[in-house]
Amino acid sequence: MKNITTKIALFILIGIIISACDSVKRVPENKNLLTKNSIFVNDKSVKDENAYNQLYQKPNGKLLGFRLRLNLYNLANLNPDSTFQAKFDQNPGRYERLSKIYSAKQVDRLGKSFLYSGINDFLKSTGEAPVIIDTTKIQKSMLRLRYYYFNEGFFDVKTDYDIDSTGRKKARIDYKINTGSAYIIDSVRATITTPALDSLLKTTRRTSLLVPGKQYKTTDFEEEKNRITTYFRNHGAYNFQPNYISFDIDTIEKGKKLDINMIINDYSYQDGDSTRTEPFKLYKISDVHVYTDYTAAKAKGVIRDSATYNNVHLYSYEKLKYKPRAIADAVFINKGDYFADNNTILTSRYFNNLKIFNYPSVQYEVDKRDSTRRSLIAKIYLTPRKKFSFGSSLDFTHSNIQDFGIGMTITQTIRNVFNGAETLQISARGNIGSSKDFANPRNIFFNASEYGVDMSLNFPRILLPFGTEKIIPKSMIPSTAASIGFSKQNNIGLDKENFSTAFTYNWTPKRNNTARFDLFNSQYVRNLNPSNYFNVYNSSYKSLNEIGKLYNTDISNIDGDQNLIINTGTQAFIDDVLADRTALRSTDKAYQTVESIEERRMRLTENDFIFATSYTFTTTTKRNLLDNNFYVFKAKIESAGTLLSLISDVGNLKRNENGNYQIFNLEYSEYIKTEFDYIKHWDFSRENVLAVRSFFGIAIPFGNANYIPFSRSYYAGGSNDNRGWQPYSLGPGSTNALNDFNEANMKISLSAEYRFKVLGDLKGALFVDAGNIWNIADIVTDPDAKFDSLKDLKELALGTGYGFRYDLNFFVIRLDLGFKVYNPANETGRRWLKDFNLGSSVLNFGINYPF
Repeated sequence: MKNITTKIALFILIGIIISACDSVKRVPENKNLLTKNSIFVNDKSVKDENAYNQLYQKPNGKLLGFRLRLNLYNLANLNPDSTFQAKFDQNPGRYERLSKIYSAKQVDRLGKSFLYSGINDFLKSTGEAPVIIDTTKIQKSMLRLRYYYFNEGFFDVKTDYDIDSTGRKKARIDYKINTGSAYIIDSVRATITTPALDSLLKTTRRTSLLVPGKQYKTTDFEEEKNRITTYFRNHGAYNFQPNYISFDIDTIEKGKKLDINMIINDYSYQDGDSTRTEPFKLYKISDVHVYTDYTAAKAKGVIRDSATYNNVHLYSYEKLKYKPRAIADAVFINKGDYFADNNTILTSRYFNNLKIFNYPSVQYEVDKRDSTRRSLIAKIYLTPRKKFSFGSSLDFTHSNIQDFGIGMTITQTIRNVFNGAETLQISARGNIGSSKDFANPRNIFFNASEYGVDMSLNFPRILLPFGTEKIIPKSMIPSTAASIGFSKQNNIGLDKENFSTAFTYNWTPKRNNTARFDLFNSQYVRNLNPSNYFNVYNSSYKSLNEIGKLYNTDISNIDGDQNLIINTGTQAFIDDVLADRTALRSTDKAYQTVESIEERRMRLTENDFIFATSYTFTTTTKRNLLDNNFYVFKAKIESAGTLLSLISDVGNLKRNENGNYQIFNLEYSEYIKTEFDYIKHWDFSRENVLAVRSFFGIAIPFGNANYIPFSRSYYAGGSNDNRGWQPYSLGPGSTNALNDFNEANMKISLSAEYRFKVLGDLKGALFVDAGNIWNIADIVTDPDAKFDSLKDLKELALGTGYGFRYDLNFFVIRLDLGFKVYNPANETGRRWLKDFNLGSSVLNFGINYPF
């Protein structure tokens, strides 16, 4: 406690020292530090981010209201060389004494050391120089504001500004905008000299962005250009570009109204030294040629093999290595169709998605066989990737299971396995880890291990005995994946063997949507060391042992310290309690605790067989990795065991003594599970982002099962969840994390995080997390762990905290310190802020952002 208090005092002291720095230390006399910009439009303050982006000067950045980078800059010595030399000018004898000890060269180099020069360079580069108000830049800002509001339709806009003092050497700037009335579109007409384009334009007029009655906006004109260009180029106008569209805007004697004439000129081209024009042509595709093994070195070589499928001509400089259908299915450019950019893009995307070629090149040339010169030959150049490729990765891990782990994965990829553009991937993985919680009689550092082998085969089509083109057309880029895997854990928990198989269909209904249908996803989990249960789940053993000290009647169940012997003594005592061979009865709380412990032991030590079918849909507006203004919505529904029960019912199979069906002498799981996940980001510019996430998941057992397998259950807490709690340590419900690994079959999670720049690549975050897990419609009997009604939502735990992120470009290192604000495990009346302290805080380490 004393150590924590010292750290807090030191932190406060450092904050006071930094806060005490004079923010105007580097501001010259008769100059002012810019403290704030304000924009007033027609005498009203506005918060329009786009308007503020027009300003050339913005105040120094703040961190939690404090100008940290400015004060760091002010701490720096701007002329460290002069300061270093001044020490010797004032005391010449000192330089001679140091030169005798270190040599003159070493003394001179001392001035370049981190102590004198380096630390100041660091403070200057990390900090931020004071923003001094500059009237020249104010004039430039006003000019940009005039342009901004002019482009919004305010042609008579006027600008002015005031500089108001806010303290010694400090001032704010108030920009004053008088927009006047906006100009409105009165009429829109078009002048087109190419008849074919005139006909096309008439079919798309109803979606025009320029309509009478709408306020003038410059962006609408640019977007209208792009819209019309896209439409024309998707309907045969191969040579058309936005620069062929211009606008004549007439305001003469119209007051605040505009007459717009859209002018679309003829096609112009260079013919020798002259520029000629002619009406645009609408081109059709006369042939499609695909070069399947193209390289620059082969460009002038001889074609040695060829094939044709669905009017797609395939050529190869060597023997053709692909089934014609596999290549033709990836081509959306059809003979006889009009040229369309969309078909070019789809073709490129499909070939790229095959992952057996480098990014394809699609080119067009005018077909000289057509005397009207209205035909194009599409030429697609494909450069194959290597048939065999080898990859490896090395990972260092830390988790709630391992204190430290080293993992390695090696992967062999084989492309075009059956000459149908299939991809086979075989990977082997291994992990060795260290944990003080694992059994370690020989005191070995790496006391746990896991290894596995996985194989997956991907087909670039839907594999079904019937056609699916009408349901899932090839424009959705469908694929089928078949996978199988095996893994084994040693000295991790109960030790497990895991066998898994899956058969999955994937497609993209729209550009930013993805769909996945698992025809089946099976998993067989075999516990190799179930007798180790009470060594792993130590809290269960402690509870049982406390009851055993009071009620055990068989001395063979205990050791010399009067503790229950694992595993013989614990199991014998449980059997005695449940068979009423002790003083406990079913109405006693201790009896119910033993019953609950045994129920959980049976559930977690039983082998599991899961045969599930699921559908997952994801949609997003995220455009690229740099996009910080988007949302992602993901929904999943999963059904397990239903097909097996249907087969068992139809086949009139026998049930076991528990009244359940078995497969491979094992009761299989049966449940229905659904999940909804929503993430939204708002970008406030200057690297300030607000991110929120909501998650709801529920799995209901029925039929052949009365609980959810551990691998399909939910847990709460950890670096990607409620960060005020450790993983598995929150819930269920209002229970105080009774078990070592607490899980349940329903989960609600809500999180919000405000992210901001601190220094350079170092980012900060303030976050708040809410959520919990509960049991519903299963065999758990503890009422505190169950969700019975909406009143149980008062058991949503609330955590908050702050964190830091360091961006290494290829991944982000994350540290979050979480505090418990509302803890439902405490007694009613003691739930708010009773654990809000450093002693109860949780430090989470993570890779990349939590959402």
